[in-house]
Amino acid sequence: MNGTPDTADVVVVGSGIVGLGAAYAAVRRGLRVIVVDRTEAPVGATIRNFGHLCIGAQGGEARRYADVSRALWLRLARDAGFWLRESGTLVAARHDDEIAVLEAASREGGIRLLEADELLRLAPLRADGLVGGAHIEVDLQTDPRTAATAIVRHLASLGVEFRFRTAVTAVGAGRVETTRGPIGCGSVVVAVNHDIDQLLPEVAERHGIARCALDMMRAAVSFRRPLAAPLLTGWSLVRYGRFADGVEATVLRERLHAERPDLAAIDLNQMYTQLPDGTLIIGDSHATAVAPAPFQPEAAFTAFLAEAEALFDAPAPRVIERWQGVYAKGPQEFLIDRGDDGVLVLAATTGIGMTTGLGLAEENLAAAFGWTAAMEGTS
Repeated sequence: MNGTPDTADVVVVGSGIVGLGAAYAAVRRGLRVIVVDRTEAPVGATIRNFGHLCIGAQGGEARRYADVSRALWLRLARDAGFWLRESGTLVAARHDDEIAVLEAASREGGIRLLEADELLRLAPLRADGLVGGAHIEVDLQTDPRTAATAIVRHLASLGVEFRFRTAVTAVGAGRVETTRGPIGCGSVVVAVNHDIDQLLPEVAERHGIARCALDMMRAAVSFRRPLAAPLLTGWSLVRYGRFADGVEATVLRERLHAERPDLAAIDLNQMYTQLPDGTLIIGDSHATAVAPAPFQPEAAFTAFLAEAEALFDAPAPRVIERWQGVYAKGPQEFLIDRGDDGVLVLAATTGIGMTTGLGLAEENLAAAFGWTAAMEGTS
């Protein structure tokens, strides 16, 4: 590595999972990397999620990025020392049309259908109404509150310089302007998620980027056995690409929306992950706007708790925390933009950043900057 404190081979703007993936891709190739972020640590969508790395539910380009991400998550967990488990994902089906969606998706492999009795051994669900389910085999789970900070520490140990509490005011060919002075560089990667419209408004407008705000909560629960893996439901099957694009999902979506227009109105993804401390992350709702209101309607949280009580064979959850997440939303799954000035702009724009972000950064930096594959086994 070479250079002075005010120069770098690569400057990454943003310390969320895509930015961290970009820094990881660059430093593994022996480059000097500076990451600039206006906050003092990752505080955005990267820590405000389920920690569910939903690899096997993706299709097409998203699945390719997810597969690359999976290998990088496993390597980072080992080297950075944070909690991650190869749990797969469970899906609880409470209607025959949900089984039909799972059966169709399982023909591609990697999804094992479950009888209701087997699912009950893996998750503390109510037997009434449960008709079966599935296990998505390749999925991972982590704790987003600890993973991101552990990755920052690990990248710093590899030589990445983090300039937190520093805002970027402009980017261009070979130069990044910040509130603590300019940085000269060979390449610039912008990975600021939904705030792309603040730094590069023309890019945001060209790609139709808005913001999606979501409500989530964490609760104390008294399960007779812990969840063996993240848990999805029928509402999840109409969201993820591998399930949502088939005719079976159309039938399912129509039934769900007809039976529960109240849940459709909050654009529910009814899913759950249990953290190592035993608490349960519950969510989530979705509302899209250029600037979502910060006010969280209690109706969404009431629905979360009611649906959890109906699903789990356990006393009512006791809420510990509530929060609002925000992520970039666009008509495509990803924003990938490289302007005439050579600045590479990256974002996951359908809420699957944790699942795909490391691979999105790895593949697109290599393609944009003409890098060869990083040597296997290097940290």
